[in-house]
Amino acid sequence: MTNPYVPLLFLMGVAAVLALGGVGASAILGPKRYNRAKLDAYECGIEPTPHAVGGGRFPIKYYLVAMTFIIFDIEVVFLYPWAVNFTELATFGLVAMLGFLALITVPFVYEWRRGGFEWD
Repeated sequence: MTNPYVPLLFLMGVAAVLALGGVGASAILGPKRYNRAKLDAYECGIEPTPHAVGGGRFPIKYYLVAMTFIIFDIEVVFLYPWAVNFTELATFGLVAMLGFLALITVPFVYEWRRGGFEWD
């Protein structure tokens, strides 16, 4: 009788061999002719700018857009299973989801007041 974890360990070993083999093969077989243009940082065809005097801080808009994505992504992840099992969850499920939506509203209102939905 074999251990039930043997196939899982075998699959993990195969995945590790393929991952390391791909990295190793690209290092061995890849082109090695480097020039200044290939070694420069690439920013969508625009010459890279030096960092700002204040340490190169990102504007708040960047974080607000990221927050929007995360908030709505999490909301959909929790709303979908609830919608599928709506009849089985009954009143408890409805109250729990209303509480969740109330909690999700807090960062939504925060972002709205900070101007995250105003596109310049």
